[in-house]
Amino acid sequence: MKGILALLLSLLIAVPAFAAEAAAGPAIGQVAPDFRLQDQKGDWHTLAAERGKWVVLYFYPKDFTPGCTTEVCAFRDDIIELRKAGADVFGVSLDDVKSHAEFAEKYKVPFRLLSDADSSVAKNYGVLTSKLGMSYARRETFLIDPEGKVAKRYEDVDPKENSKQVLADLAALKKSKA
Repeated sequence: MKGILALLLSLLIAVPAFAAEAAAGPAIGQVAPDFRLQDQKGDWHTLAAERGKWVVLYFYPKDFTPGCTTEVCAFRDDIIELRKAGADVFGVSLDDVKSHAEFAEKYKVPFRLLSDADSSVAKNYGVLTSKLGMSYARRETFLIDPEGKVAKRYEDVDPKENSKQVLADLAALKKSKA
């Protein structure tokens, strides 16, 4: 019993400290942290290579889970409109390249799913979290402008509606910059 109480106490102490760390990340108007990650085909991508384009960088917890499948399918279904709006879409999770390849194949994903297996990018964006000893990326999305700055951050993401929110905000942001 004493061991269980000690374990629970250590978890309670560790969680707030970790949560404070996870709350960091780039604010609106700040330059988005660069990254170098592999996609589901094994190709490498950097944010720097996307300069001059709008980027939708969405983080999700785990391939093949219900909410993550809903979200990837929503972005898949809206990809033509997103591309017409001038945006490239990247999904990021801590899953490995093989898992992303299987996930992308099963759901016919027409955009890149990036493997952040060492969780460094999730940490830099302030979305790394853990539960019951398992680390994962919290479901958040960053809309990054052509100059590489965060234009919008979506912290409470509805997996079904996120792509539509991004499309609407992208149109409004492009209109305000015109």
